[in-house]
Amino acid sequence: MLEKLIDFLQSDLEISIEAISLVKRNKYLEPHTLPMILWQYGLLDKKQLDRVFDWLEIA
Repeated sequence: MLEKLIDFLQSDLEISIEAISLVKRNKYLEPHTLPMILWQYGLLDKKQLDRVFDWLEIA
């Protein structure tokens, strides 16, 4: 699930692998926490965060 989410972030939202790598260092990383951590770091805006949550609902 985490790898599919990362693929979505990179392909659909154009989040850099560097940003994702930074967040992957977080010891509490789970598929459902990744978008929130990206948002907290300022790497996702509110609209992108909503898109990720929509994607998570159907994935």
